[in-house]
Amino acid sequence: MQEQTPPRSLTAYRPYWAKRFGIAPFLPMSAAEMEARGWDACDVILVTGDAYIDHPSFGMALVGRLLEAQGFRVGIISQPDWKSAVDFRRLGRPRLFFGITAGNMDSMVNRYTADRKIRSDDAYTPGGEAGRRPDRAVVVYAQRAREAFPDCPVVIGGIEASLRRIAHYDYWSDTVRRSVLADSKADLLIYGNAERALVALAHRLGRGEPVGSVRDLRGTAFLVPRGWRPSDAWSELDSTTVDTPGAVQPHPDPYAMAAGPAAGPAAPRPVRLVSREEHHAARRAARQRTAIRLPAFEAVRDDPVLYAHASRTFHLESNPGNARALVQAHGEGPGARDLWLNPPPIPLTTPEMDHVYGLPYARRPHPAYGDARIPAWEMIRFSVNIMRGCFGGCTFCSITEHEGRIIQSRSEQSILHEIEEIRDKTPGFTGIVSDLGGPTANMYRMACRDPLIETACRRLSCVYPAICENLGTDHGPLIHLYRRARALPGVKKVLIGSGLRYDLAVRSPEYVKELVTHHVGGYLKIAPEHTEEGPLSKMMKPGMGAYEKFKRLFDQASRAAGKEQYLIPYFIAAHPGTADEDMLELALWLKRNDFRLDQVQTFLPTPLALATAMYHTERNPLRKVGPGSERVPVVRGGRQRRLHKAFLRWHDPENWPLLREALAAMGRADLIGPGKRHLVPPPRPGEPPMARRPATRASAASADGRSAPPKSARGAVPAAPPGPRPPRRRAK
Repeated sequence: MQEQTPPRSLTAYRPYWAKRFGIAPFLPMSAAEMEARGWDACDVILVTGDAYIDHPSFGMALVGRLLEAQGFRVGIISQPDWKSAVDFRRLGRPRLFFGITAGNMDSMVNRYTADRKIRSDDAYTPGGEAGRRPDRAVVVYAQRAREAFPDCPVVIGGIEASLRRIAHYDYWSDTVRRSVLADSKADLLIYGNAERALVALAHRLGRGEPVGSVRDLRGTAFLVPRGWRPSDAWSELDSTTVDTPGAVQPHPDPYAMAAGPAAGPAAPRPVRLVSREEHHAARRAARQRTAIRLPAFEAVRDDPVLYAHASRTFHLESNPGNARALVQAHGEGPGARDLWLNPPPIPLTTPEMDHVYGLPYARRPHPAYGDARIPAWEMIRFSVNIMRGCFGGCTFCSITEHEGRIIQSRSEQSILHEIEEIRDKTPGFTGIVSDLGGPTANMYRMACRDPLIETACRRLSCVYPAICENLGTDHGPLIHLYRRARALPGVKKVLIGSGLRYDLAVRSPEYVKELVTHHVGGYLKIAPEHTEEGPLSKMMKPGMGAYEKFKRLFDQASRAAGKEQYLIPYFIAAHPGTADEDMLELALWLKRNDFRLDQVQTFLPTPLALATAMYHTERNPLRKVGPGSERVPVVRGGRQRRLHKAFLRWHDPENWPLLREALAAMGRADLIGPGKRHLVPPPRPGEPPMARRPATRASAASADGRSAPPKSARGAVPAAPPGPRPPRRRAK
């Protein structure tokens, strides 16, 4: 077997023979469209749980156009009827493989709220209609594709497959589930940003290589017989040697004298000085032939300590510069197999990012949808992705597990060209660009100052507990981009809608001034998430000192610009590590600062996130994990979750009975009264001790994990755009 191949530029491949068919106005979704293109078959068929919108913000369009640019004929089966295999045959058998994705969201997050209630809408479906995709869509789609064409390779990817690539806790079933590869019966899983692996895989299958022999691509996972190795040169380490669960054994003293008979004088040996570059190269070579064995699926399923240990080890092995392959046994007895997880993909360079985002997207939904409104498309059609990745490492966020910590930025010229494309080609453009951002608003072109330090680093966050001294935080390139973008002819205003990392922003008062003066539309969303150290330490979020400093800069810049503008803070209820007293302190902070939240966000445990490991195990995987390690308080019961949300909406009369009861139980009845220092008023005569009411539209919205702008006691804050929205890209 070959060892993992070095990265190859996306534009370095010889085009596949089918490139002669040219560029399709839209990737075909029907046999009639294929015939119109002169195709007798598709080389690759992508199956997705989303509506097909030919725009780079939608994964199936980006992947499809990328493969088309390589010369492959790509078809799309969007939101198929999964109750039988019939719909999976609509484009015939793909010559190379089926590519399966649940869509831009995990199908369970898409369908269920944080309280496990079914959502009433789906932002990625025409008309916002719910119920157009199955639960665990990757598994269902892969099985139906296999049923339709048993001999056709099946490759799974997208965020649902990424977050379920190893044994993981599943919130909706409250169980630890095995890798999605085992349940889907797929041949290969491609995780994270999949461009490199997908292009290489397509060309290799196009040359006739069987999918079962593709074992050397970074960013892929597959199932193999127990004990399989790429070659005899590979070695295996138990994960307990990386991060020991339980009591840590003392390391031997390398300078101790060995016991035994005295040895004679050793013959002198020449000493060769090794350069720093040689040393790092030797270490990388050794690591590239080493696999870390995680505790088996059955072990992490039954032992919370081992689950937390496996989660910590997984995250420690996530830097593409030094990550090793991971191996996890699934099953017992003769049929047992190993899940083999190759290291993460090498991030794309700026020219490669420009290539991917510069492909000939139609930038609108497929004509098959007619005039149907697709909420997710309405949200992003005037926005531009300028970068990928996030080095914040927030424990509740899935961006790190999917996109990685290394920032991948587009060039300024590529971004400006896309704004011009929006101006010239997107219907309804009025001159307002709704967002220039990505996972965060202000990490554009930020990176470690030393590439060698970056490749060796094993920190879980570049900004927690403090901003790393090796991190470049220059906002100059972003300021220059903003100025050039708003100077383009036909562009009236450029807004910033992505979540702002304010602890980075305060390092550049010039950036804050530029942002507040020109790019805030009345309010600016930021995400402190909490005020208390207990939950903040489990989120890996900065303290409120950074928020207060940013607020001062924001207010100063707003006054200097002659504008009345507001900060809109987001907070999370019921996050692991949060006690009732923490939520009380947050409620008091909200009242002191005149914030009245319309909707609140409740913690939703997503697969593989560190906070999810805390929720499931009640241990802290941010440190070494063992039976005696730190225990994390977790909010599970429905009443306590309601209470934590009620503290965030302290001003709502419907929450007052629950809050009075809790305050009395906490010994804080002094906060019940009619004065300004009180949190809630006393009960009125005849008022029941507990509220009994049916769920209202507003209360249902407050449980769905999404947030909307609060209102300030100082006056009304401009409302958010109407209609359902996809999950926001959050600062972490």
